[in-house]
Amino acid sequence: PADPAHGAAHGQDHPGHARTPLRRTSVRGQVLEALRTALDSGELEPGRVYSAPALGERYGVSATPVREAMQRLAAEGAVETVPNRGFRVLARTADDAAALAEVLFLIELPVLTRLAATLPALPPELRPLASRTEELARTGDRTGYAEADRAFHTALLGLHGNPQLTRVADALHRRARSPRAGTARSWAEEAAQHATLLDAIERADTATLATVLRGHLGVRG
Repeated sequence: PADPAHGAAHGQDHPGHARTPLRRTSVRGQVLEALRTALDSGELEPGRVYSAPALGERYGVSATPVREAMQRLAAEGAVETVPNRGFRVLARTADDAAALAEVLFLIELPVLTRLAATLPALPPELRPLASRTEELARTGDRTGYAEADRAFHTALLGLHGNPQLTRVADALHRRARSPRAGTARSWAEEAAQHATLLDAIERADTATLATVLRGHLGVRG
């Protein structure tokens, strides 16, 4: 049978979806992560409107933490508020993805260039994080891959020592790297570029670093 949470006219969901109860600890954070996973996986579809009460029923919580989570996602640019109805999931256009990629490039390139010039050695945890993205790319787990990709970039940028910069970049990665902002490049190719970036940093090869990062983020031109 059709999924009633996706089902109704005008793209409006309604109660009746099989419930997925959440633990009662840290409910707000759990709802936010559950919604992010549903967005990344495509379970919450671009263009459709979802109400907070119906999503609350799905996750076994009240509408309040759902509204709070959706407001956070609206600030991140993943959804928009539809008065008296709920929240519409926003679709990413190719131009949106390209614009976000350019902003990320302008943030990440100076940071990684500085690391290449000043970092005595790469922390040992970065290579396993890069390998993890390759493993998930091979399995086709797009939600897992998106999270692993963000974890890699967050750990790498975190070496700069500026938590504000890391948080801004992480929010941009959530918007730019979502599967809704699809790319023609295969995940396997993209994941392999993580190791190439680390190699370039270790060699202080800033020319290769810039070239690989541009392609990795999907910067046009």
